Amino acid sequence: VQLQASGGGLVQPGGSLRLSCAASGSIFSINAMSWYRQAPGKQRELVAAINSGESTNYADSVLGRFTIARDNAKKTVVLQMNNLKPEDTAVYYCNADVRTGGGKWTSSWGQGTQVTVSS
Repeated sequence: VQLQASGGGLVQPGGSLRLSCAASGSIFSINAMSWYRQAPGKQRELVAAINSGESTNYADSVLGRFTIARDNAKKTVVLQMNNLKPEDTAVYYCNADVRTGGGKWTSSWGQGTQVTVSS
């Protein structure tokens, strides 16, 4: 199972970015899909998550600014980030709880994409 993340970049405060993550490989089903981030010198933290029933959960720091959504047919998850702040600067990672074609559950990570918010 592989997760490929894209969409990071440099944006000014108040701007927007859209991150995407696509899962591929031997996938039978996907349960939760999530975005985490890790800023320099800090621990990785959960930003947003969406389960198979499309219930969502957000970190307090991004509530009202970020929106997570998924497309089960395409096996993708996106994170729309609006009104970005300098403190949102971090490497963003996607994560998915995947049941493989062999029946095993695995937690898979994407490679990370850099988001920098700066004027």
